[in-house]
Amino acid sequence: MRKNFGPKTFLYPMPVLIISTYDENGVPDAMNAAWGGIHDTNQIGICLGGDHKTVKNILKTGAFTVSMADRDHVIAADYVGIVSANNVPDKFARAGFHAEKSEFVNAPVILELPMTIECTLVSYDEDSGYMVGQIVNICAEESILGADGLIDLTKFFPITYDSVHHGYYTLGERVGSAFSDGKALENK
Repeated sequence: MRKNFGPKTFLYPMPVLIISTYDENGVPDAMNAAWGGIHDTNQIGICLGGDHKTVKNILKTGAFTVSMADRDHVIAADYVGIVSANNVPDKFARAGFHAEKSEFVNAPVILELPMTIECTLVSYDEDSGYMVGQIVNICAEESILGADGLIDLTKFFPITYDSVHHGYYTLGERVGSAFSDGKALENK
């Protein structure tokens, strides 16, 4: 038997995205956004209300970065989600984050978070708060790369947000191989 919950934002996993920008004075800013993901082959889509300082910065600069929050930085990631740069202009530094300018877009890369998606603004719908960014580059610390030179989830521990119980969780173990395991049913 199933229980009905009605329309809710229950989706798993829900990545914890840290959106980073520069303000008009070149000061880095970051915010936590859980409602986002791949929009198209080379684009990311994120729901961001227009009252956020981060959104104002993106609309001015046309650029932003998206880092995956990880297990080692839960407190800092949560902090940038509960404090507004409209009220605490140095929240990036208070979170313990350090910035390096992206090589590809006018936005900061957070050095503490090992994977970053570098984006330019494609569109922003003020009514819905839906933003689309063009993925220009993805960079990752070598410490989270496997022998094949690609991101290895046994070395990188991004967190997911549980919107039901308001918790953060790491991703679990590998349970299969995409585009392969289903072949076992092809000849049934």
